[in-house]
Amino acid sequence: LLSNYLTAQGRNIKIPIFYDDLLRFQGAVEVFDANGKDTLWISCYYAEYERDEIDLSLKQVYSILHSDGSDSIIPYLNIDSIDFCTFGNTKPFRIKVRNILNDNYIFLYIKKADASRIYGLELEDILSPNHINFLVHRDTLIEEHISGIPGDTYISEYLNTISEQDKRALAKEFVKFNERCFVRLLADMRSYNYVIVITYDFDRKQYRIRAVDFDQQSYEGNPKVYKPQFLKENNALVNMSLKVLAKESIEQYEKEERSLLAKRAKSEHKRLNHLIKCMKKDIISSPEKVKQLKKGLFNLTGDVRIKRSKNMGELLNAVLQFVIRNYQNENPYIIK
Repeated sequence: LLSNYLTAQGRNIKIPIFYDDLLRFQGAVEVFDANGKDTLWISCYYAEYERDEIDLSLKQVYSILHSDGSDSIIPYLNIDSIDFCTFGNTKPFRIKVRNILNDNYIFLYIKKADASRIYGLELEDILSPNHINFLVHRDTLIEEHISGIPGDTYISEYLNTISEQDKRALAKEFVKFNERCFVRLLADMRSYNYVIVITYDFDRKQYRIRAVDFDQQSYEGNPKVYKPQFLKENNALVNMSLKVLAKESIEQYEKEERSLLAKRAKSEHKRLNHLIKCMKKDIISSPEKVKQLKKGLFNLTGDVRIKRSKNMGELLNAVLQFVIRNYQNENPYIIK
């Protein structure tokens, strides 16, 4: 079912290289940042007889992901590096693709595909204000790079230097991000699993927090894990938000985000229903975690539909329906 859904959405496309192909590197060197700190990435090198074929395949992947899939742009591309991450359970490859005409470059990521991650990416595209570009073929997942400052880097290097106005703007976004993750059941949003995007707008900065890791979509049993505010890595943002925002403001932003989620869910209801239908037929998590999460969410909402849910797909559907019923403002001036 999920494969059929991805095909219908133009995500399931034949690609010329697989994740396992990139594992055939002959050696690697550690990659350090500007301060000499180990980034937990290693730069891979391959046998000479394989490198040309791998480079050509990666250029074709770039063309499929960002263009029309033709070979017309390939002569102007160069694969500068192929890095492998040794941290966490995703173990992605990061590919740096450079345009040799102007030296502009872009990253793309190649990972092992699994159902939870794919559901997370699709739900991000449907229910968040962010567009996600990715492709799937068999057990290989291709993702575009999400630009921004890693959350842990921003917290340690910039958070204490920004103005009070910027702190309020960032706090507002953190409250909305926190609520969005909870409603759509995206867990484990520690500070290194999201980025902070800054946009300059006249005399102020606008902030957006974007998830970059979707492995824990509808997987955990503890409801608190779905709220970034309860993760210790985010304590600095939580304390800042409580300091600069009044309780009434926090409640207002939470309601705003629930209303926006309800609107997005209704406007994309056909696609969302198709995806949730796949989730209901899939085994995403263990029965024990489903039971634990169901109990926790029922205690919060008192919604009998949540109590009757049998799996993570039904649970997510029940939560979204609860939000639509309670936070979708009915405007009498909208023609139905």
